Order: sequence, then C-alpha cells, then structure tokens
Amino acid sequence: QVQLVESGGGLVQAGGSLRLSCSVSGSIFSINAMRWYRQAPGKQRELVAGISSGGSANYADSVKGRFTISRNNAKTTVYLQMNSLKPEDTAVYYCNAWVPVTNYWGQGAQVTVSS
Repeated sequence: QVQLVESGGGLVQAGGSLRLSCSVSGSIFSINAMRWYRQAPGKQRELVAGISSGGSANYADSVKGRFTISRNNAKTTVYLQMNSLKPEDTAVYYCNAWVPVTNYWGQGAQVTVSS
C-alpha cells in the first residue's frame, strides 16, 4: 500500500509560480515511477510529468521548459515546480504512484491561474 498527500495548490496570477508537494508513505520501495496528472473542468485527466525510480524525468509538451519534477533523496516527497503559469494550467493536480499492477492517487490539489 502507498499513501499520497498533495499540498501547495492555490491561486496565482499568470506568469507566477507555485510548487506542489506530494508526501509519499507506505511501501515506497515498490514504486516504479511517480507522476503528476491534472484534470481541468470538462476535460480528461492528462499526464503532466513523471520521474522514474532511476531519476529520469519526462514532461508533457505543454509544460516543457516551465515545470520541473523532482524528489528528495529518501523518495518520500515528490515536487512539481511550476513557473510561468498560464490560465490554461488551471486544474486539479493529482500525484500518482505506479506500482506494477496498481496505481495509487492522492486527493488532488487545486491550482487556479488568473489572467
């Protein structure tokens, strides 16, 4: 079992920055990858960024160069640094842990970017 708790969402003006944190607990050793997804109203959930157990990161084209995913050495916290935010980044952001066969999700953090 893996437990995920997001924090750090909020309201920011366009061009501003926010950092999301995902606190990870439970069977951390079993996690293959950590990912951030987002879901805007009326849209499907989409992958924003991911980081593998080896530390390799990947990003959606829409956030490349603006967002950075990282984690602490103990792998107990995963971050999403979001810079140059745009109104279209407004969504609920979810932390995801992929363990073979099972996906775990956090409760979500609202990010609202005003124009």
